[in-house]
Amino acid sequence: MDALEQNLGHHFSDPELLKRALTHASAHAVLSNERLEFLGDRVLGLIVAEKLHALYPDEAEGALALKFNTLARGAACARAAEAAGLSEHIILASSERASGGRQKPAILSGACEAVIAALYLDGGFDAAKNFVERYWDEMFATLGADMRDAKTKLQEWAQAPGRGGSAPVYTLVNRDGPDHAPRFVVEVNVEGLGSEQGEGGSKREAEQDAAARLLTRASTPT
Repeated sequence: MDALEQNLGHHFSDPELLKRALTHASAHAVLSNERLEFLGDRVLGLIVAEKLHALYPDEAEGALALKFNTLARGAACARAAEAAGLSEHIILASSERASGGRQKPAILSGACEAVIAALYLDGGFDAAKNFVERYWDEMFATLGADMRDAKTKLQEWAQAPGRGGSAPVYTLVNRDGPDHAPRFVVEVNVEGLGSEQGEGGSKREAEQDAAARLLTRASTPT
């Protein structure tokens, strides 16, 4: 774990805490990272909110909320997990590994939130904050003026002149996990473009993930 601790910027006094943060429910239902994920989500939210409050002193609550949703959602956590090299350390059941679990956004996101909680419990708020500032720095820097969410952008794309005017259709495909840390899979379909699935800790987050994936397809030259 030495290389991983270097990436995290913290040496754990309790290595078992880090191990648990990296243990997916498929590998151990009882000693999984789901409780840590619950805590890490709240710690991340506080860090992001505090930083946005300091960076944008003149912005109203609504504008801050849009930025917060971009930075605290699952897609941002999955991106940070990849940058921090968490993927290769996540403990998964063999069946989950075989199905590409190390690359699944929901698993990466959950592990990242759990690691943030482990850092908080082992090293205090500053340890968690240092990690977030390191791996969210680029995301903070690239917050653009266009803060419309992915569902709004996809609807505008689908209903633009010349595209038929059909609104995206969202369908809940699956919901699993415990009540305190559910995982949702949602499929979005746009006539003439096709469909994509997204994952998230809420139905709305999964819808946003699916919309973002389909938007990527729409913007990719064929």
